[in-house]
Amino acid sequence: MPEFRKEFGNPFQGVVYSMPELDALTSVKANTGNFAVYGNPDSVEFLAFHGGPFFRLQSRLKLLRQDALRVGPRSALFVALAWGVPFALGLPRSFSLESGQGAYLADLGVWAKFFIGIGAFVLAEQHVEKGLRASLSQFLQGSLVAPTCASAAASIVASALHQRDSWVAEVACLALAVSASTLSYLNFHRAESSSWAVEYLLEDNVITLAGWWSICFSLPLFVFLFMRVAWRHFVWLRMLRRFAKLELFLVATHPDGKGGLAFLGQYPNAYAMFVFGMSCAIAAAVAKHTLQDDLSTATLSMVMSGWLAIVASFFAYPLSAFTSPLVRLKEQGLSLLSIQATQFCRAAERKALGRNIISDSTPEADTELSDPGKHYESMRKLSTILFSRAAVVPVAAAALIPFAVLGAIKLPYKEVLSVLKKLLLL
Repeated sequence: MPEFRKEFGNPFQGVVYSMPELDALTSVKANTGNFAVYGNPDSVEFLAFHGGPFFRLQSRLKLLRQDALRVGPRSALFVALAWGVPFALGLPRSFSLESGQGAYLADLGVWAKFFIGIGAFVLAEQHVEKGLRASLSQFLQGSLVAPTCASAAASIVASALHQRDSWVAEVACLALAVSASTLSYLNFHRAESSSWAVEYLLEDNVITLAGWWSICFSLPLFVFLFMRVAWRHFVWLRMLRRFAKLELFLVATHPDGKGGLAFLGQYPNAYAMFVFGMSCAIAAAVAKHTLQDDLSTATLSMVMSGWLAIVASFFAYPLSAFTSPLVRLKEQGLSLLSIQATQFCRAAERKALGRNIISDSTPEADTELSDPGKHYESMRKLSTILFSRAAVVPVAAAALIPFAVLGAIKLPYKEVLSVLKKLLLL
């Protein structure tokens, strides 16, 4: 099979690709326009929210450009369509603030999903793309990947870009959005009281124009945007876990305490805006079932802890792939340093006493060895878990604040703040 050789700058020089690999990389270049140099991981930019049918549709509609996501104008437009249109269709009833009457402005779910959620999901694109691009750049340019694995690293990124642009994935996201709309339609027909979305009648409920718009556009858009972000995080997750299987030049005594990989543990903070939007929607759903009942501090703490655990798992799983190489590094390093420490200490003992206290007739060579004590201590303190609560305080706060606001409606704010502080500092 013919091979093609591209010469790149250090540290990835002389990378060899087979014909299928070269075809795949060329295809990615043609489809995305952001794989600047075929097969050179140093030059790759994993633009998380470029590519795919929805991106191309927005590009044709002039909502964004290849070099600018324009998240501000797009979020304003999507919120206006998802939240503003139902408000306009429900006039003049939309101005009512009577929650008992099912008023639009008093519906926490509407605010959480169609206003905050959709706006946050679109605004998050810029933060996520910037954060992931920086993490990937540091990983590939920080002498962490062995030069012999350059071809494999390039293939991993090419595969991730191909998955990112998958039309099948976005069709699946759209199908889930349609399913959510179908459930919403059925729920409206089962409603036992009138609201901005439905008029309750004995024979059959009648969905209002605002309700139809929320079924056909607002809710599908919310679900689609959420699933699109979740899918592209899955692509990133898979890429990280495949990177963890490569030969990595980890340094046990690295000052970051995590072999040189601590920066990866901070990538979840790029998703803070996305997590905030989703947390608002979840908190609103919880509020719908708890505002009518008494809410205790214990119940609030349990709900907040559970949601924080879910969010933490969402980001801890991709990082957990690096635990295995870090454990191997620590075990092998401690073993080698322990051997050197024994040799160093026995040499020092002979120098001080003229002989070793415990020895045999076999002479031991007096070689110059450096004291491995400091290296051993650094190795012993090496953390093998990249995910750290302290490193992801912003995303944890984004997950908990909506629930804290919910709790403050029913509980003394000092108790709510106490729960929030404990969970953030735990």
